[in-house]
Amino acid sequence: MEEPQRARSHTVTTTASSFAENFSTASSSFAYDREFLRTVPGLLIVAEIVLGLLVWTLIAGTEYFRVPAFGWVMFVAVFYWVLTVFFLIVYITMTYTRIPQVPWTTVGLCFNSSAFLLYLSAAIVDASSVAPEKDSHNFNSWAASSFFAFLVTICYAGNTYFSFIAWRSSTAQ
Repeated sequence: MEEPQRARSHTVTTTASSFAENFSTASSSFAYDREFLRTVPGLLIVAEIVLGLLVWTLIAGTEYFRVPAFGWVMFVAVFYWVLTVFFLIVYITMTYTRIPQVPWTTVGLCFNSSAFLLYLSAAIVDASSVAPEKDSHNFNSWAASSFFAFLVTICYAGNTYFSFIAWRSSTAQ
């Protein structure tokens, strides 16, 4: 026996969250902010990436495991290097405009201020752990990494300042 066919409804009702709707419509087009790299915060991020890469590669190319303090420097340098590359991608692709639920100015301020403080501690530890030894390769690399760690610290301090200005202007509205 055949069952009678049910009449099909021509009206389909769907419910989607606002996040899913915003994400699906925003992700269909790719945005790219070419001007970001010409701003001071953009240039500072690029400097943080380049100088941070120098910090951890100069240490990683040596026998840093013989000096436990360099473990901390490596952790800070690699951790913030990866996160800085992530934030550069977020800013260049304008992902922050697609996810308005995230308070990006607060996130940027917290990220840059924590990077400044931890990089400052890592630079001090790096500089205080450099000691001349028989193998001058380690000494030269460690001294250079210490110099670049202080430069990265200055870059993060600058970005902390600009993040604070952006945060203050967004909270004043």
